[in-house]
Amino acid sequence: MLVTRETDDRQDLGSGEPPTQNQLLARVAAGDQAAFAELYDQIAPRVLGLVRRLLRDHAQSEEVTQEIFLEIWQTATRYDPAKGGASTWIMTMAHRRAVDRVRASQASRDRDTKIGIRDYDADYDNVSDTVQTRIEHERVEKAMLRLTELQRQAVSLAYYGGYSHSEVANLLSVPIGTVKTRLRDGMIRLRDELGVAS
Repeated sequence: MLVTRETDDRQDLGSGEPPTQNQLLARVAAGDQAAFAELYDQIAPRVLGLVRRLLRDHAQSEEVTQEIFLEIWQTATRYDPAKGGASTWIMTMAHRRAVDRVRASQASRDRDTKIGIRDYDADYDNVSDTVQTRIEHERVEKAMLRLTELQRQAVSLAYYGGYSHSEVANLLSVPIGTVKTRLRDGMIRLRDELGVAS
């Protein structure tokens, strides 16, 4: 079979007509590097043009075109001339490779977007929050000054100190009922001073 192809090639060369792409691809399948170079020269501009229309990025288009010609070299034995011409086979392969690259790029962008959204930490106005907190703190301090000394002690120990009612009673040496009354009265007075609805 290899001898027959060489004879056919000699006849093609002897006739002065350049070999067809089908003939070149058959020679590529037999491992003929010169035929591959000639096939490349004939069809590479069309392949690059198709890939570039799909990818739009020149560097990626060149890379994908290189991959296509590597695939042609490796899989030329699978080419069946009965199913279509060599250029159709090659252009179909080129289209498929370019679409695969577009899909891979889109999947990568989607992944990056999801990660970006997940890791996005929205900036917010810290100054505004700090000022608001300080204003509220000053309002509470002013309201605390309007409490009786006994109410202020109970509220400070319970709410700022974090003590339980029984601990406040022990610290102030008063019955727990008295602590609860002072806390209740103090909180009512604070709500009134701060204008908070109960």
